[in-house]
Amino acid sequence: MQPEYIIIHRQIAPFVAQIQLNRPKELNALNLQLMTELKEALKVLDADDSVRVIVISGNDKAFAAGADIKQMAGKTAMDMFNTDQFSTWDAIKKTKKPLIAAVSGFALGGGCELVMLCDMIIASETARFGQPEIKIGVMPGAGGTQRLTRAVGKALAMEMVLTGRSITAEEALKAGLINRVVPVELYLQEAVKLAEEIAALSPLAVKMAKESVLKAFDSSLEEGLHFERKNFYLLFASDDQKEGMQAFVEKRTPIFKGK
Repeated sequence: MQPEYIIIHRQIAPFVAQIQLNRPKELNALNLQLMTELKEALKVLDADDSVRVIVISGNDKAFAAGADIKQMAGKTAMDMFNTDQFSTWDAIKKTKKPLIAAVSGFALGGGCELVMLCDMIIASETARFGQPEIKIGVMPGAGGTQRLTRAVGKALAMEMVLTGRSITAEEALKAGLINRVVPVELYLQEAVKLAEEIAALSPLAVKMAKESVLKAFDSSLEEGLHFERKNFYLLFASDDQKEGMQAFVEKRTPIFKGK
């Protein structure tokens, strides 16, 4: 079935797919259907050997301006609990391939939380990041208080969450939330360029390296080091390791096949 609220480009570049959020009139507000479509698309692309890196984007005006408040305004606590909308977010988090967010304009509320689910973030000069939920009597619920604090530190995260203040792309860069800032006409191009660079490397090593970096956020140093070493040793069972090291010795470009 053709998705209604996202556009999928399977090969925007070699081994690179793009998912574009597509509710422009609503500034890409994240309703339940959009998030379900995104989850399903990521599941398919994650299993597709012709895709090694996935770029998620909105449009020039907005990555996503937040959750769809109209969809939630009349809900009770039990309605929200029974809907279990965050199971979709948990499924997206389990994507094994690298996710790069290409952000322009608003990335607020759920939009900011979705950006932070990605592994790297390229932003245009117009991008703004924030968690304004406090202004409508609630608080972040899809990871905003946790991932934002880990990314920018307690003081700035507390200010953003408790006042609803958004920050500019330059502020986000200085705080360590994003990777780089580029002119608005280049943000998607720059995200795809980064994706191509990663896609040219061993997909097995990339997956395990991503998994190991993420492990640092939910384990002790000793546990993280043990996990890292296990993945390091495991890669020596791959053809990609043999190809990569042999190519280095022979001073040629390796050809990685993900085996």
